[in-house]
Amino acid sequence: MKKFDFKNFRIGKVDLNELNDRVLLLNLYFTQLLTLIIGLALVFFQSNLKLFSMFTVTGGWKIVIWGLLFGIAVLGFDLLISRWVPKEVADDGGINQMLFGNRPIWHIALISFIVAMCEEILFRGAIQHAWGPYWTSILFAAIHVRYLQHWLMTGMVFCISYGLGWIYIHTGSLWTPIIAHFIIDMVMGCILRFSKEEEQAS
Repeated sequence: MKKFDFKNFRIGKVDLNELNDRVLLLNLYFTQLLTLIIGLALVFFQSNLKLFSMFTVTGGWKIVIWGLLFGIAVLGFDLLISRWVPKEVADDGGINQMLFGNRPIWHIALISFIVAMCEEILFRGAIQHAWGPYWTSILFAAIHVRYLQHWLMTGMVFCISYGLGWIYIHTGSLWTPIIAHFIIDMVMGCILRFSKEEEQAS
């Protein structure tokens, strides 16, 4: 069995030219595992918060419909923004393109689900319960550090986060923001993948 070399593991700013696909995926899965652990720990230490009660399905189809509608609304707004705003304003340094550009559809879906599940447990499930949707959204925008150099993208991330918090409050189920988050990441990932295919074909 191959051992993982911890000497090569370091935290800091990454040069995309030095980043290969394996390292990128390791970073992604490690940060999501860390996000999940922190989220579960914060849920555990809030005595009036129960993990399983957050995943209620008593709202039935309302949970799915709100998740779908919010996801579609965000994607529609993003499409409008991309038509009117220069491409460099939405630039994240090429991370998303590198992550999704050559990925098979099943892997885009897997990444999108893992990110949606881990981030929503931490932010909507644990932190929002203690801080409310406004401060949670400020923190959510701040950790998306690659967008902080562009006020428009930072504002969009804040608004999306606040909207995810609102639909969670409205339905009472964490599945609602998870569904919305998954749809947004999945569709955006597929757009990046197929747009790269078109560029290579032309």
